[in-house]
Amino acid sequence: MSAVLDLHPPAARGRRLALLGTGTVGTAFVQRYQSLQARGLLLPAFSWLANSRTARACEQAPEHELQQANLATRGAPALQPWAEAEGLQRGDVVVDATASDEVAHWHEHWLARGVHVVTANKLGRGAQLARAQAIADSGHGGAAHYGDSATVGAGLPLLSSLRSLVAGGDRIHRVEGVLSGSLAWLFHHYDGQRAFSAWVREAATAGYTEPDPRVDLSGEDVRRKLLILARASGIALRAEQVQVDSLVPSALAQLAPADALAQLSLLDAPLQQAWQQARGQGGCLRFVGGFDHDGASVGLRILPQDHPLAGGAQTDNRVAIHSDRYQAQPLLIQGPGAGADVTAAALLDDVLAIVRR
Repeated sequence: MSAVLDLHPPAARGRRLALLGTGTVGTAFVQRYQSLQARGLLLPAFSWLANSRTARACEQAPEHELQQANLATRGAPALQPWAEAEGLQRGDVVVDATASDEVAHWHEHWLARGVHVVTANKLGRGAQLARAQAIADSGHGGAAHYGDSATVGAGLPLLSSLRSLVAGGDRIHRVEGVLSGSLAWLFHHYDGQRAFSAWVREAATAGYTEPDPRVDLSGEDVRRKLLILARASGIALRAEQVQVDSLVPSALAQLAPADALAQLSLLDAPLQQAWQQARGQGGCLRFVGGFDHDGASVGLRILPQDHPLAGGAQTDNRVAIHSDRYQAQPLLIQGPGAGADVTAAALLDDVLAIVRR
């Protein structure tokens, strides 16, 4: 029988887990949850999951309910009921695997009610400064925790390192890095011979980019990550302080998502020219984001081959942290920064950390 979700369930015994978002990251999360559960790790009971079309109770295995949710026809949005008090209770854990601004809006409210939030959605702490501050304030009571390690670096110890340095009295001067796993992959592979748009399609098929690759190519994804990192560093950076040089030509930016995918060849000529320029200088192309106390910037740069940010491979993020402690030589953090599996692992790490508290 179909597991139609009861929007007014009885009080749960123990902590429950809810998943918002059943796309590539949500699917990987369910698979990893079941794998860890089979190994005997202590996890909250998987109570329900939802996407923009439906919400389903996990009366059977979560993987089955996820498949059914992804087969649901489009109708009235199903996420809104879970923003109400009946849906999420104190001590529950909600996992946000969406890229929805509407869902991110509820993070602070869930935290204020004592609901733990674990998220890969950058629009919580990576959008308006007021929202980021509200999320921080909502968690100050200690009743609920905010797990956001999946928002930057797919779980690499970037946020935890910055927060530990600040908590230890260090002052962060500057952070810069290759922060997009998808763009890292693209510029490690692009050799000026095969069309850049062909590489973009391959990256999208592999699940490295956002569903609309223009989010990555525009620099918007990196901008959000910079805001999260800066705020974790104690710098109240605002979105308008980030100068973004997009890779997306205006003609491509104006198209609807479906039309844009068919017109990605508009990227080819400008990127070919940039590659030729980098080759002429003996350097390489890297998409770099960075911030200091005066502002932030995001864009394509030509780096010397021996530059600290020129290394890495595949989807590696590579980030340099300059601080009082690391003045002569920056602290470098490197590792895979894209892919549903590593992002899902970061989400489960945060869930497990909450359980162990």
